[in-house]
Amino acid sequence: MREHLVRIVSADNRLEVAGAVGSGEEALEALDPMAPDVISMDVRLPGMDGLETTRRIMARRPTPIVMVSAIEPGTMNLMMEALKAGALSVAPKPPAESHEDHQSMAEQLCTQLAIMSDVAVVRQVPSKAQPELRPTTCQRGEYRVLGIAASTGGPNALMQVLSGIGDDYPLPILVVQHMEASFIEGFGAWLGEVTGFRVVIVHGRLEMRPGTVYLGAPDRHLLTDGRYAWAGDGEPVVGQRPSATVLFSSMASSVAAQGVGVLLTGMGEDGGEGLRNLRLAGGYTVAEDRSTAVVYGMPAAAVKLGAVCETLPLSQVATRLLSLVRRQSEE
Repeated sequence: MREHLVRIVSADNRLEVAGAVGSGEEALEALDPMAPDVISMDVRLPGMDGLETTRRIMARRPTPIVMVSAIEPGTMNLMMEALKAGALSVAPKPPAESHEDHQSMAEQLCTQLAIMSDVAVVRQVPSKAQPELRPTTCQRGEYRVLGIAASTGGPNALMQVLSGIGDDYPLPILVVQHMEASFIEGFGAWLGEVTGFRVVIVHGRLEMRPGTVYLGAPDRHLLTDGRYAWAGDGEPVVGQRPSATVLFSSMASSVAAQGVGVLLTGMGEDGGEGLRNLRLAGGYTVAEDRSTAVVYGMPAAAVKLGAVCETLPLSQVATRLLSLVRRQSEE
C-alpha cells in the first residue's frame, strides 16, 4: 500500500514525495531531516499507532496530517481521535489501479494533500481570560433550530462547540460535515461519545427533538422545515452533498428569524450563500474567525458575502450560542 501511495503521489505534478517509511517510529526519526509540508499516514501502523504518532508529531514539529485508512473494525475511533489530536482530515485508501474508482479517488487524495500542504498548523494556547462578546446589529429573537456546518478541521471544532453548549441544549442541532461518505456513520458514533449528545444520522424524515444532533447522511443533503429533518437527493452544491448552503437555505425558508446558523472551518465556499439567505430572513449567523479556523475558506466566503452577524474565535462560539437561548428564556 505504501508503494501504491508513492506511485499515486509521484504522478501528481503538484506533489513530491519527500520520503516513505513503514512505522510511526521511523516517521518521527525522519521528521526533521525530511521536513515535509504534509504527511499522509495510516491509523494502523506496526508498533506505535497513527494516533500516538500524530500526537508526537504535533508536539514536536506541527505538520498538516491526512489520515489515509481503510474502514475496518476499531479504526474509526482511532481516526477521529487523531483528528482531535491535530490531524486535519481523513481520506479512504485509493483502490488498486484496476478498480474503476481508482483514478477519481487518487485525484481526490492528491488534491487534499496539496491543499493541506498550505495550511499553517501551529500550537494554539487558549487565553485564560476571554474578552466579552461584542453586541451585534443582528436581531435577537426566539430561536427554534441551530444549524452548524464545517469541512476541513471540522470534527475537532464541532466537538469543542457541542461540548461547550452541553447535551441539554434546548434546540435541535442540524450538522453538515464534509467527509468521505464511508466515514460518516463512524464519525456520528464518535461525536456522540465525545460530546454526550444523542447523534442521529438522517436517512429519511425525522421529527426533531431538542438536545439532539442530526447529522447529514452520506451523500445526501440535510434539510428542515422547522419541525422535521430529512435527507434530500438534489444535485451537489459547489461540489458538496450534503451542502451547508442547502441546509441554511432550508432554514431560511422555514424558520427564518428563528434560525441560528454557524459556519466553522473548512476549505471551499460552501455555506456562504445559504448563510446569507438565513441572515436576510432575519436569522442569527456566526462564522468562525480567521484566528482559529484551520482553513479559513468557508467562513471567509460567508464574510465576503455579508452573510454573518459576527465572526468569533472558536472558543467563543459556544458562549454565544448559550447566550442566545438564555436570553430568550429570560424574556
